[in-house]
Amino acid sequence: MPSGILLLDKPLGLSSNAALQRVRRLLGAAKAGHAGSLDPLATGMLPICLDEATKIAGDIVAGAKRYRFTVSLGERTATGDAEGEVVATAPVPELTRSAVEAVLRTFLGTRSQVPPMYSALKQGGEPLYRLARAGVTVERAARTIELYELRLLALGSRSLELETRCSKGTYVRVLAEEIAEALGTVGFVSALRRLSVEPFDDEPMQTLGSLTGICAAGGTVPLLPIDYPLGHLTAVHLGAVDAARVLKGQAVAAQVPAATDLGEDGTLRVRLYDEAGRFLGVGMADPTGTVRPRRLLNLQGSPGR
Repeated sequence: MPSGILLLDKPLGLSSNAALQRVRRLLGAAKAGHAGSLDPLATGMLPICLDEATKIAGDIVAGAKRYRFTVSLGERTATGDAEGEVVATAPVPELTRSAVEAVLRTFLGTRSQVPPMYSALKQGGEPLYRLARAGVTVERAARTIELYELRLLALGSRSLELETRCSKGTYVRVLAEEIAEALGTVGFVSALRRLSVEPFDDEPMQTLGSLTGICAAGGTVPLLPIDYPLGHLTAVHLGAVDAARVLKGQAVAAQVPAATDLGEDGTLRVRLYDEAGRFLGVGMADPTGTVRPRRLLNLQGSPGR
């Protein structure tokens, strides 16, 4: 299998790591990593980076996500989803679409969110969910998130169906609890589907079933090229001599397009290609035009777009 990115439609009831391992074994990849985990009770897009593509997984994790989810009102669970036991109940006021939409608008923009205890975040090397299962609650630092969109799709007497586009680090379970509280009741996520991960908004997903069928028939599994998520980076094309030097870890002088998104140190993160358009990896360019390799591929078989 060549290196690349697979967009898996993760099924219900399977952890992200379990889904990842099934894909890795099915495709015979030496290395694999997912970019942004989904709870077992969530379905939808799980980007899986195979072999050399694992080197750019961080760029995918940093992207915005789109979710569709259902909030069940009147009960709060220990985990914030349908898996946990009910720990609180409250009456559900009579809600109108206009009133709910007015509340949802107050959630748009930048806000602080405290991660839930039932999460994979670690404290002292221990995942929080293990502490939570042992009945231990610890302080968690609030993180800054951003909600770009939050729409009401359907309003029931005891439920809301919503869709949001949000920044990385957003916990939809916490968001659901906060929305329920703002509406004067309690709630939990009873259904959650990730529709897309930036920049794969319009790309089709594969299921475990479709992958099994393709492999059984000896077909070609559709993988996205490694550089697909790096379109926001400036592209630098190198001649044969400079490409060979870069692959040896040496700095070269190159024509770097003018850019305004310089880092705090005045350098620019760039995509590197050879004369054939093969993606070599990621480098750093300084204002003088000197390019230094930062994260190179061991294989150069993934063509640029």
